[in-house]
Amino acid sequence: MATKKETRRVRIKKSIRKRISGTADTPRLSVFRSNKEIYAQVIDDLSGKTLLSASSKETSSDSKGSKIETSVLVGKTLAEKAIKAGIENVVFDRNGYLYHGRVKALAEGAREGGLKF
Repeated sequence: MATKKETRRVRIKKSIRKRISGTADTPRLSVFRSNKEIYAQVIDDLSGKTLLSASSKETSSDSKGSKIETSVLVGKTLAEKAIKAGIENVVFDRNGYLYHGRVKALAEGAREGGLKF
């Protein structure tokens, strides 16, 4: 059974996904946050394909900083991959999480890396 917190996040996520959709020109940058790790994907919703991904598992060996520092690093890594693939503009999908803490840090890292949203 889902907890009250999970149910609330799923409801918010559905509400966000009604309004946000990624295309080939402006794909969707989706964030997933677990207790230990953070993951980000660039998704083209029209074709249903994940174009790029980055996670704290890839970058965790590089730095032993806090979770927020790791999130900034994941955002920068994703932005580098996206720019190499020719993607500059994305639509940010916070996936039902509050735009605060690690989610905000990942978004700021992606902006520093050169993505526009």
